[in-house]
Order: sequence, then structure tokens, then C-alpha cells
Amino acid sequence: MEIQCIDSALLAKLIRGGIENLSRHVEEVNDLNVFPIPDGDTGSNMLLTIRGGEKIIPGDGEDIGTSSRRMADGMLLSARGNSGVILSQFADGIACGMDGCRTVGADGLARSLKCGVEHAYAAVMEPVEGTILTVVREAAEYAAANCGEDINALVDGFIYQARKTLAETPDMLPVLKKAGVVDSGGAGLIYIAEGMAAVLNGGETAYSDPNPPLPGAKELDLDLFNEDSVLEFGYCTELLLRLQRAKTDPENFDADVIKDFLRTVGDSIVCFKTGSIVKIHVHTAQPYKVLEFCQRFGEYLTVKVENMSLQHNNLHDGSKIAETKKDRVPYGIVAVASGEGIKQTFCDMGADIIVDGGQSMNPSADDFIEAFKKVNADTVIVMPNNSNVILAARQAANMYKESDVRVLESQSIGDGYAALTMLNTDSGDTDAIMRELSEAMSGVVTASVSRCSRSAEMDGFLLKEGQYIGFVGKEIISADNDRFDTACMLADKLDFTGHEICIVVRGKDSDPGEAEDIAEHIRRSRRGCEVFVLNGGQDIHSYILIVE
Repeated sequence: MEIQCIDSALLAKLIRGGIENLSRHVEEVNDLNVFPIPDGDTGSNMLLTIRGGEKIIPGDGEDIGTSSRRMADGMLLSARGNSGVILSQFADGIACGMDGCRTVGADGLARSLKCGVEHAYAAVMEPVEGTILTVVREAAEYAAANCGEDINALVDGFIYQARKTLAETPDMLPVLKKAGVVDSGGAGLIYIAEGMAAVLNGGETAYSDPNPPLPGAKELDLDLFNEDSVLEFGYCTELLLRLQRAKTDPENFDADVIKDFLRTVGDSIVCFKTGSIVKIHVHTAQPYKVLEFCQRFGEYLTVKVENMSLQHNNLHDGSKIAETKKDRVPYGIVAVASGEGIKQTFCDMGADIIVDGGQSMNPSADDFIEAFKKVNADTVIVMPNNSNVILAARQAANMYKESDVRVLESQSIGDGYAALTMLNTDSGDTDAIMRELSEAMSGVVTASVSRCSRSAEMDGFLLKEGQYIGFVGKEIISADNDRFDTACMLADKLDFTGHEICIVVRGKDSDPGEAEDIAEHIRRSRRGCEVFVLNGGQDIHSYILIVE
């Protein structure tokens, strides 16, 4: 079936087709880890990202420029992990290329793909070839140059070159060749494109559940807000309002009219206008007043009202996580962490809001934006604490306009811990504060012990699935079938020069007695070094050693 142009309805079907096909292959993409431990779950991140675009249902007669922009905005908010952020920026560029178009033909699609590539590259400070970036660039260039006026041929050409480039990624990036895998983000992109091609060729999508539960999400226990409970925290109220010409002038409407009203009924306010849509977020005990006032100017596209007291009672099973700030403060700290012990420690050290996530569980840009709202500070300092989280944090910082958001590029829990030990905002000089935090991270060493998820030959080790490996960053330092021996060999090979403190952070699958034995081994071998054991409760890593 030859397609001459794409309208908003077909675009929505293409997104669903991409989601369906990626859903079938998500674990295959996840398994393309360069490092032999669960390491970011690229497939899951890309799937959760593109689902953010699928949630947008085009209005009747809506032009493709408007639909593509709303779909891209949904993906930008849902983006998580490096490949997810790059995918969302690719969609953002495509939407820019379609801006003002009723429909797009092959030329318009080719132009939009080129714009998408430019946005994807711009999202990465130091683009690396041999990744999803190379796959999408070469595929878009080939399709535009070779596929004429037929949209089907253009998409097929995109997939042809994407597959060819993906097969070559190990030759472009030595770390892929060493691990014996192709780039996972590029593979995820191809599965999405193949799902879209199936729709163009007349296939019907069987995709029926656009919002399945997120991995690891737990249902609210409604009994935690009973007949005798008190509504202490109000309702988190979020609205998408479409301004109506019968009620106001959409082009010249000033969103401050709504913002000024929201200040009279609630706090934690975010209110901004994009085109004829106003995005509204407020914490209020009287959501009906918000709905009634805003409906004077338009009609609702989406409405979400959640009982924050119920959410609070369900959160972290009662663990002490910093609460929403009611008053505006000069500085707020948002840190990413997993494991109740690590979260609590970060709160005790000065973090105001903990975003749940890290290894194999990357938070989205929207998760960060929600945290920025809650911290309610003039300046927000973000500590991603994982290399696969930094891009999402940066994207959220660029999208959020209510605060000066600074991303400290902490790549590990050890980086975050070291930065928090030196946190002092009394000077009020944000640039100087960021320099001090960066300097605090510069000397810290973070090492980990985890189970090997697949057999591989790396860094001179013949790794077997199920054994333990000790590593710093992406370098294998030790490996053994015995966890204690692996941790001790790892500690013995670390450079303690100039370091005085070592913290042994034990994970969920560790043993308290074994952790103390590891700490004692370090005390004996590193005379003068203070060694502490912290029950971190983290997944994936049996032990994390922080040396500072």
C-alpha cells in the first residue's frame, strides 16, 4: 500500500506500531549490555519514553504539526536513560520539521528526519560515533538521498541503512567489539522503525494497553487513608486546558491570570502556556475551585487529582524521605538514589528530595520536574549519581523555568556522597558552590561488587555468568566465585593514596557479618584508614566501596 502523505491520525498509528514492536523485543535490547551486569535497561527506557508520546490522542481534524509537537512534548517528559533522551530529542526535532504542516509527504518527512538528527546530536555534549546517534544519522541521510517521493520507500530505506550501520557499530566503538554486542540504542530504534513500517504496509497493530504499570511500581494501599484520616497534604492537581475561542482569546491569553488565582488556593504552582494549551500543576485542598476557575477559559484535555496524604502514607513504607517544602527557599538539593539506607543517608546529609532510581532503574525527565516542584527553591542542585541519568536530568533542567536548575554531573553514589559531605550554600554564590561540589567529587573512588549477568572476556578476565565481579567505572578489577574474596581483591587493588575514609555500603543480597569482615580486611591492609559499614539496601550491587 503506497502512502503519499502522513496526517495526524496515521502518525498516532505509527507511534503505536513502533511501541508494539519494541515491546516484543524489549528484553533483547536490554540484553545488549556492554557491561556484564544489569546496566541501564536501554530497551525499557526507550519503551517508557515513546509511550509518553503515544498518550497524546490527536483531536479531530488536528494538523500533523500540532500533533507531532504534543507527542514530542510527551516523550520529552517521559524520557529516561541516555538512549531515551536521545530518542525524545529526535522526536522533538521531527516535530520542529513538521511545524505548521497539515500533512507531510516524503520530502517533508525527510526534512523532519534531518531536523530530528540535528536535535539528537545537540542533546549530547560530546557525541560518540558508533551509538544510536550514528545509526539515526546515517539512516536519515540514506533515506533522504535515495528514496524519492514514496513514504513507504523512505521508511524502508531508513531501516535498510539503520540495520547496516548497526552491524558496523562494533567497528566504530571498541567497547562494543570487546563486549561482542552492537549498540543497544540503535537496535531499539530499528525495532521502533520496523513497527512503523508494518503499519505503513497495511498491518494492524494489536497494541491495546498504552499505559501498563511501570516496572517496579506498586499499587496504592487505599486502606492507608481511612474513615478517620485527616487530609494533611491536600491534592496534587494537574490539568491540560485547551483554551476556547468561545471563552477567551487563545492567541493573546496571559497564563498569569490563572497563576495569580492558583496562589490564592494552593502552592507548588507550575502554570505555562504552549500554543492554546495551558499546563497547570498545583497542590490544593480545594481542587474543585481550580477546575471551576480554569473552565472559564477553555475545556480540559486531561485532569489528574491525587490524594497526597494517601501517597505519603504509601511512600517508602514510612521511611524518612524529605517532604515537600511549603515555603520558597534559596537552595534545594535533588539527589537520585536507590536503597532505603542510601536514601536516608542522603537525606540526613542535606538532600531535600530523593528521586528513586539509579542502576537499571532510570528516572524520567518528568520525575525530575516533579522533584523540582516539590523542592520549591530559587536554585535547585541536581545530583544524578549515575552516568545513564545525567541526560534526563539535563533535559528536565532545560524544560523547567521556575528555578535556576544546575546539574552536578555525579556519575556514582560515591560522587554524590562526597559532594554532600562538602555541601555548603551559605555563600549564595551558585557558581562557586558548584565548583566546590565538583572538586569534592574529583578525588573520590567508587568501586562495586555485583553478580555477572553473562559470560564474557573483558579486561583479561574470563567471566562466567553468576560469578562475582569487582569493578571501578567500566573496568573489571577482580572476579571470583566467592563474594567475600572478590570484594577483598577489589579493595586490595584500589589506590588509597591520599584517602582517609572507606565506606562499605552493603546491598540487599549482602550479609552483615561478611560486610564487617570486608571492613576489617581493609583496616588491616590500609593502616590509618577509617572504615565504616553502611546498610544501603541497594539492588544490583552487593557492595559499593566509597574511598575518599
